Amino acid sequence: MTYVIAHRGASKAAQENTLPAFRLAQTMGAEWVELDARRAADGVVVVHHDAHLADGRILAEVSSDELPPYIPNLAEALEACEAISVNIEIKNLPNDPDYDEDHLVADAVAGLVQAYLGPQRALITSFNIDAVDRIRAVDPSIPCGWLLYEMTDPASAIGRAVAHEMTTIHPWDVLVDVNFVNRAHAAGLLVNVWTVDDPERMVELIEIGVDGICTNVPDVARSIIDQRG
Repeated sequence: MTYVIAHRGASKAAQENTLPAFRLAQTMGAEWVELDARRAADGVVVVHHDAHLADGRILAEVSSDELPPYIPNLAEALEACEAISVNIEIKNLPNDPDYDEDHLVADAVAGLVQAYLGPQRALITSFNIDAVDRIRAVDPSIPCGWLLYEMTDPASAIGRAVAHEMTTIHPWDVLVDVNFVNRAHAAGLLVNVWTVDDPERMVELIEIGVDGICTNVPDVARSIIDQRG
């Protein structure tokens, strides 16, 4: 069974990473919502992809109550996802202007997951494996996954994910073929692929056995999966 993961909500039909996008994803039949988490200046975790706001300000230097109204805090987002599971991507890379080597955002995310979701409906991911390691250290009951946008050695990438006790691996679509999926599954990892909007590619990925497809068009993915029984 391949799950539909709505990338930043139903982001083709609504503004990404907003409460309307999350609610719409649920009506479109997604099993999961994927969203991005960063810390504002007052320590509140908010949902926003970029380190900068549209006006150029660094989000981490702006208090949460001074952000544009369309940017929800993570607690509000999780409340809006009451009928769906949530993949929270922690944004905290060393080259980001808001990078925090102590990974305080991970600490806050772990607490919010327990308060609003519980581990059964949560998955924490990041391109920075140190961020998900921090989640594992704070609360090992929360499932974690590693995001990949490049991969020279699939066996090494899978081995690293296993060594860091990830439950899933999340490669960029172009990196994925049947051999990768089979190897990851043999190592005990689920494979969630991002970000796929092309229906033909969705069919290919379903056929090679990926576990989740992250997409901006969850209604399209839902229709394809349902048609295939």
